[in-house]
Amino acid sequence: MQICLVLTLAMAGVASAQTAAAPTQTRAATLASELQRVVIQVNDPSGAPVPGAFVRVAPAPEPKPENMQTDNKGQLTLEFKPGRYSMVVTMQGFSMNKSQLDVTGSEGRRTVLVTLEVGRGGGVLLQSTPDPNVIMLTVAPFTEKFRITHDDLNGLPRKSVVAHNPHSNADEKYEGVLLAELLGKYGAPLGKELRGGFLSYYVLAVGADGYSAVYSLAEVDPSFHPGDVIIADTMDGKPLDAHAGPFRLVCTEDKRPARGVRNLVAIEVKAAP
Repeated sequence: MQICLVLTLAMAGVASAQTAAAPTQTRAATLASELQRVVIQVNDPSGAPVPGAFVRVAPAPEPKPENMQTDNKGQLTLEFKPGRYSMVVTMQGFSMNKSQLDVTGSEGRRTVLVTLEVGRGGGVLLQSTPDPNVIMLTVAPFTEKFRITHDDLNGLPRKSVVAHNPHSNADEKYEGVLLAELLGKYGAPLGKELRGGFLSYYVLAVGADGYSAVYSLAEVDPSFHPGDVIIADTMDGKPLDAHAGPFRLVCTEDKRPARGVRNLVAIEVKAAP
């Protein structure tokens, strides 16, 4: 009798667990049936795929993949719930592409073609071919454009810094001039002057290919912020090669070197609107 009772209770427990699991399984199945698989195909104007393009979607897919870049075929596959999404695709050397994506959930697998036009690549559109040996400098509120050469930089105090390169997993020693030294010489409000409305000022750095990065003015002022931002012209005792130089920005505090603009050709100090 006791054995029968125990067996009955055990079977009841299994049935109860199965009953409890059923709604969860049903919800998972419903969610899976609602998701639509979308292949984002990114090409250039000739129809060739663009590997490594960055895709941003709002609202983000759930769950959001760790990798939001196209593969070597120019493709990125995502799963969406039904709804309307905004999509932005960017790649260095191309203009930003913005579009709307409507997902109904009833089309099965779907391919969306994105064509990137050659252009500014999310950076600054340069009006002419820049001289790689010259940095064009403007400092608000002044309107003058100053031509900064090697000789101008050599007339300022030199600074050596060590920055870690996560791609090669190695430390690199750069030498150059503190960005603050150059900006201060041409009228930027630094040190005790950096307060009030000047705290909305920022620095736009531009590379020869239009790639650009922004620093707040306070970030580049050693009296205000730890770490160093330098205009480097040598690495490990040698002049920067054509890939990086003649000038490159180096920031010791950044964990990723994405703001280390290579082939630096322009620096603008601006006031935020």
